[in-house]
Amino acid sequence: MIWLEVLVEGASDEPAVREVLIRKFNLSEGEHFRIHPHRGKGRLPQNPLSLPNIKHQGLLDQLPAKLRGFGRSLPDHAVVLVVVDVDDTSCRDLLKELNSMLDALPNKPKVLFRLAIEETESWFLADIEALQKAYPTQLKRPILKGISPDAVVGAWETLARALGLEPKSVGPGVKTDWAKKISPHLNLDTPRSPSFKKLIDGIDKLVQEGRT
Repeated sequence: MIWLEVLVEGASDEPAVREVLIRKFNLSEGEHFRIHPHRGKGRLPQNPLSLPNIKHQGLLDQLPAKLRGFGRSLPDHAVVLVVVDVDDTSCRDLLKELNSMLDALPNKPKVLFRLAIEETESWFLADIEALQKAYPTQLKRPILKGISPDAVVGAWETLARALGLEPKSVGPGVKTDWAKKISPHLNLDTPRSPSFKKLIDGIDKLVQEGRT
């Protein structure tokens, strides 16, 4: 059976990924996967073989060192799933950077990179029905009218306004609360967000391979 080490940027990214793994694929936390949140996105170090700077705790800051460690310690059936926000950068450029870093590592585990375009809140914006179920009286649907799935619109700021909040008042704890409330209602069978669908399809392939 599959074992997944899941690396995400922060606590607000955990609920949606956990929901996919448990509700969609019937995996159990601790038995089939473990999720590691970080303190933001960070930046890939120039030298992927260097020791990580303990002052920099972002996902990309720590990623090369963690992959080196996983490459030495994980069994053959294990996979490292890395979920990264694209933000306002090119997804092609970011994926190229990630693969170049991975290629430079002498000991590497099996890795699946998945990008959230523009950020994980984009998955929520694409699923208005999930938002409506999570916030039946608070959601201002007209604000979301005409937004294409995965459009770069400032996803978390747009979600804040759709929930009647000023973006400047929203901190990490609020984003995590959104994720905890919305994720149980996400459509995991026919997701409208292309990047969310790619995440689900990628995990599906890993799970199927793990069962053969």
